[in-house]
Amino acid sequence: MTENERSLARDARRALREGPEGIARRQRDRLAEAVAYARAHSPYYRELYRALPDDIDDPARLPVTGKQALMARFDEWVTDPDVTLAKARQFVADPALVGERFQGRYLVATTSGTSGLRGIFLQDERSLAVGNAVGQRARAGLGFGDLVRLMRGAGRTAIVSAPPGHFSTVAGAARFRRDHPRLAWMLREFSIRTPLPQLVAELNRYKPSSLAGFSSMLGLLAGEQEAGRLHIHPGMVLAGGEALTAENRARIASAFHAQVRSAYAATECGFLAYGCAHNWLHVNTDWAVLEPVDADHRPVPPGRPSHTVLLSNLANRVQPILRYDLGDNVLVRPDACPCGSPLPAVQVQGRAAELLEFPAGGDRHVRISPMAFGTLLDRVPGIAQFQVVQSAPATLRVRLQQADGADPDHVWRSVREEISRLLAEHKAEHIALERAEEPPEQSASGKFRRIIPLAR
Repeated sequence: MTENERSLARDARRALREGPEGIARRQRDRLAEAVAYARAHSPYYRELYRALPDDIDDPARLPVTGKQALMARFDEWVTDPDVTLAKARQFVADPALVGERFQGRYLVATTSGTSGLRGIFLQDERSLAVGNAVGQRARAGLGFGDLVRLMRGAGRTAIVSAPPGHFSTVAGAARFRRDHPRLAWMLREFSIRTPLPQLVAELNRYKPSSLAGFSSMLGLLAGEQEAGRLHIHPGMVLAGGEALTAENRARIASAFHAQVRSAYAATECGFLAYGCAHNWLHVNTDWAVLEPVDADHRPVPPGRPSHTVLLSNLANRVQPILRYDLGDNVLVRPDACPCGSPLPAVQVQGRAAELLEFPAGGDRHVRISPMAFGTLLDRVPGIAQFQVVQSAPATLRVRLQQADGADPDHVWRSVREEISRLLAEHKAEHIALERAEEPPEQSASGKFRRIIPLAR
């Protein structure tokens, strides 16, 4: 660890000790620095901010940006003139370069493009160091037994995530191995596309002391642990990439007898928030700004779900992310979290683009959060995996993978009854439910989307 990394880690701990006022002061100062740097070094932001006053420490005074606008002007957006979109695309086209330093300086990660546009994002050394510093907060609150198991596993971490490619988790792990070849054994990715029996066998051989992955896949592995086919003993399980329901969290914790924490991250900002024991995500607001807003980008108060959130990454300089429409639907906790963290707490309820909209008679429509379906079907016994696809405005196609020994017809009847009840409660009328023959499918990034709305 360099002296700069140690300094960032000390500051991350000090910020928590100083409480909300110290955290807010850091956020204001770092936002002002990020805006000043973007204006000085990014032609795109220089033009966007030309009518703004010199000193900005309030994000609400900044215009909103987004992936489509930034990718369209990539060469003017970045602050390093040696970086161009053509060079970045050539780099990510080569799978052998995953984790390699682009231009000798930057970690490159791509989004899967499920929203219709693939993004290419760069992280500089400063951003990576900040992520490591605040990431240490994720281990807070572990019990003595959890720490013993972490040490017993010699620090081996298994990441069950995306298939090979320039995806954020894969690229980050590959970067670690390139930088620390003697410690490469401590971090290993397992592709979510690996057949389950093979994946179980590989995890049994690796014997990780920490396990991380998409929430739905961790739930599936919990089932394998319960069945006795998987027998690993991680001290901590970190779930991310998808919302972690209370039911799935309880199952994972029970199966592995481990602390289960969630993480909230995006390719645009890999250190957004880490979960506590009370299943709330605490936003690292000393290094990031997360603004819950409505469809017109007006502030939404705590306790009320937002339409989207605006993100400002205060660490990354090469590719400034300032008041960026992330598309996530979140709810900010209106009171203090019982865990005692001074960081604001949120729950991610889905993405605005993933809300399902149904006809409700006449010209009316109703919108239902994907979380409503997820939490409902999590309680149906006999399901290993499910995927609900809105194939038409008034049609839901349900893909099911039954658990071992479950009666497929009985499971389907239960699923149909539960979904029908949910739709009736929301007054979504005359919605057809189809039982799919095909199994649940994964996205290009390996992420398992349990609820897929109609493309709009």
